[in-house]
Amino acid sequence: MIKAAVFDMDGLMIDSEPYWQQAQLEVFPTVGVKISLQDTIDTTGIRIDQIVEQYYRQQPWETHTCEEVCDMILNRVIELVKEHKPMMPGLFHALETCQQAGLKVALASSSPMVLIQATLDALELDGVFEAVLSAEGLPYGKPHPEVYLNAAAALEVSPLDCVALEDSFTGLLAAKSAQMKTIVIPEASQSEQARFVIADYKLASLEAVTSELLQAL
Repeated sequence: MIKAAVFDMDGLMIDSEPYWQQAQLEVFPTVGVKISLQDTIDTTGIRIDQIVEQYYRQQPWETHTCEEVCDMILNRVIELVKEHKPMMPGLFHALETCQQAGLKVALASSSPMVLIQATLDALELDGVFEAVLSAEGLPYGKPHPEVYLNAAAALEVSPLDCVALEDSFTGLLAAKSAQMKTIVIPEASQSEQARFVIADYKLASLEAVTSELLQAL
C-alpha cells in the first residue's frame, strides 16, 4: 500500500529544463566548451556538477574552476526561474490528490538546495512538503537512488511503500533502483521512447494523477 509520494522538481514541478539548457549553452562556450542543444538534452536529470566535470574531462579549460562554472550555470537558472515562475500544469492538482489520499509528500531533486528553495519561493510552495531533499552533497546524484532512499527515510516510510513522480529517464532509474513505484511524465518530444516502459504508469501531465491511480499502485 502506498503511503508516500516523492516528487522530482526540474521538468516535473517546473518547466526548468529549457533554462538548464539555455544556461549551459550560454556558459560553456565562455570557457571554450563546444556544446549543442542535443548535448544538454542528453544529460537531462543529471546533477550539474557531474555534467561540468564530464565536459572538463573531455574539453579541459583553464579560466575557471569547475565549481565556478557550476555556480555560473546555477545562478543563471535561478534568475530564469525567478523571472518566469514556470510551474507545470496540474502541479497543485497532483499535490492535493496525494494529500487527500493521505499520503506523506516529499521532494527529492538533483538540484542544489539554493535552487530548490528559490523554486519553492517562486511557486509559493513553502511548507507543502514534509521533507525536501537535494542530492547536492551526496557522492552521486541520480540515477543513483540515494536521494530517493533518503526521502523515504525522512518520511519514515519504506521505499517499497512510496511512489516517485519523475519526468526524466535518469530520475526514473533512480526511483526504480530505490524500489519505489513510479509515475513518469516525460517531456512530450520524448514521451514515446520505449525505455519509459519500465515505469508503473506513464502520464501526459500531472493533471492525470488521480486517487484511483494511486490506489492501483
